Parts: sequence; structure tokens; C-alpha cells
Amino acid sequence: MEQAPLQGVRILDLTTVVMGPYAGQLMGEYGAEVIKVEAPGGDSTRHIGPRREDGMAGLYMGVNRHKASVVLDLKSSAGREALLGLVETADVLMHNMRPEKMEALRLGPAEVRSHNPQLVYAALTGFASEGPYAGQPAYDDVIQGLAGYAGLMEMQGGEPRYMPTALADKVGSLFAVQAVLAALLKRGRTGQGALVEVPMFEAAVSFGLVEHMQGGQFDPPIEPMGYRRAMMPGRRPYATLDGYVCVMPYTDSHWRAFLSEVEDIEALEDPRFATLSERTRNVDALYERLAQHLSARSTREWIAVCRRLDIPAAAMNRLEDLRKDPHLCAVDHFASLEDAGMGTLVFPRNPIRFDGWRPEPCVPPRLGQDTERILRAVGALNGGDS
Repeated sequence: MEQAPLQGVRILDLTTVVMGPYAGQLMGEYGAEVIKVEAPGGDSTRHIGPRREDGMAGLYMGVNRHKASVVLDLKSSAGREALLGLVETADVLMHNMRPEKMEALRLGPAEVRSHNPQLVYAALTGFASEGPYAGQPAYDDVIQGLAGYAGLMEMQGGEPRYMPTALADKVGSLFAVQAVLAALLKRGRTGQGALVEVPMFEAAVSFGLVEHMQGGQFDPPIEPMGYRRAMMPGRRPYATLDGYVCVMPYTDSHWRAFLSEVEDIEALEDPRFATLSERTRNVDALYERLAQHLSARSTREWIAVCRRLDIPAAAMNRLEDLRKDPHLCAVDHFASLEDAGMGTLVFPRNPIRFDGWRPEPCVPPRLGQDTERILRAVGALNGGDS
């Protein structure tokens, strides 16, 4: 861990479910000491999904690696005092409780930072504190709908649907990591801690509008919002003779090369497809034509053609294909670990390298396994009343 960039940083992770825990896991993988502070019953995700051991379910293990687990009842005076003892040794405290709940526990930012002025206090919330949604509960499905993602699915397929991943939660996680690291960087310059607010709703909106703001960036709007190419039903993996291929001709040279390969002279001479701007306006017709051509050969043949023409292309993987993907195998992306209680476990590695070093996954902590060790080290062990 000598090469880990966050070595020496101590993070108190009071978060639950996905958004906060995933942020904590990422910073733990980068070398921070992340102490997951759990209520006596533990994080609810410990019980969501398949498991070989109670309290160690699939969802929990996906977002809580590289952490220690300390159990504290923050409603008790002993639990609160133990946490404040940890605060004095910490660089960061993250929570995703409603702000009024933290205030009721006397753990709001002013109180906590009075014990450590250099602390970065990160509040991961559903909504920014000054708006009318402030304090409302927020989960991924609700935020996907509110942030426009279900509407994007409706624009593409005619029916509003949630994207089949915890997109808003994980987007919020990434915003939280970069915000905490930015606050730590500023602290390194000024010596001062910070209060960082990471609202999931606003983060998801900003993320989604990167390409979908479009004509709405002008006032009044000059075109409808929504990136047209992404909205087309034709934007999908294409059927071949024996499966599916994901092909992305994009530049003028890509399309000229592809249409020449399939001898589609009519499309080559069609002004609707001559430039990137015109192709974007007529992308539905172009994708329909692309689908017809791709159905005539096998996936392997099309990948070979696209490699020769320098057009991005790949076979479509399903989830169960990922561990057999030749590239992921070559870069050793999946790690198998042996655990005395659960047997063989498989985790994806963090993809980032630092001067050739990359984090290695580890087994997430059992509930409360590190309570005595960590509290004793800060003199906060009070006869088991924490």
C-alpha cells in the first residue's frame, strides 16, 4: 500500500445502501483507512441478494470492500461520544442521513467540526438543503424519474422505464469522491476543513444533461432537449447472422469506409449522410440502413472488417460473458479470493493504475468485526455500551 495515493487518510463512513458506501469503497481502494460506522442492526444491504453467510449479501459486498466495521448506537450517549472520539482522529466524515436527523443526534456539522476544525464533513443527501425538496427521502428509482432518466427511456422506447442499474446512486458516488478529494486538496493548502454537500438529485441532473441539454442551452430554446442520436430506437446492438455486434461508425471517414465496404453507393451519394451534422439530423434512416447491412454477415466477420477499417466495434457481452472476455482476462480484471466462512469470492478490480500500481480487492468486513480494536486505539471503549 506504500504507493496508494490516499494512504494516511482516515474516513468515517456513516453511510448506508449504495451512494455513500460505493464512494467510501473507492476511496478505500485508493488507500484511505475507511471505518464503516454501522448501527447495531447493520447496513440494510447486508441482507439484499444472494449470500452464503448472514449479513454478507451480494449488494453489501459490492460496495463495502476496503473498510473496517465499527458498530455504534449513535442514539446512546456512549455511542455518540465514541464517534466524537473517532472524529478527533479523522480526516473525513461522510453520512447520508437527513440533516435534521444528524442535528437531533447532536452530530450536525457545527457540533462535529468543533471537535476537529480540519475535518471534511461530507453530507450526501437526496436534495440540496435550500430547495423545497430538502429533507425528503431519496432512492435511486425516485431520482431517476425526477432527474429525467425515465423520461429519456420514454423518448427512446415509448414507455417510461428506469435504467436497469443504480445509476443515480453511482453517479452520486462519483460526485462525492471528487468533492471529498477536492476538499482534502484545499485543506492541504489552507489547513481548514470544509462542509461538503453532495445532493444526488442535482448530481444526476447535471450528469444527464451533459449531452441532452442540446437546444435547451439557449434561451429561448432553439431546438428540443435530448441528444437525437442517443434517442433513436435504432441505436442498439445490431443482429448479425449469428448474434449481435456493437458498431459505431462516427466520423466522415468511418462512414465512407463502411458504405464503400458494403457497396452502398446510394448512401455514399446521399447528402443526408454526407457530414456529421446531416447524419445527426437523419440518424434514424442511417441506422436503419446500417442494421440491414449488418444482418448479412457473422459477428466475427464484422469485427474483422471494422478492425481493418478502424471503426469501433465489438461483440455484445451479456453479464455472464464478462469473466470470459479476452481483454478482461488479459488484464486480470477479476480477482478470486478465499474466505474461511464463504469460500471462493470473485470481485472486479478497481480499473485505475497509479504508476503501474492498482488496488487489490478484499473481503468486506463482518458487522462490527473491528469495533474493539478501533475504539480501544482512540480510548473510546466504554464497557460495550457503544
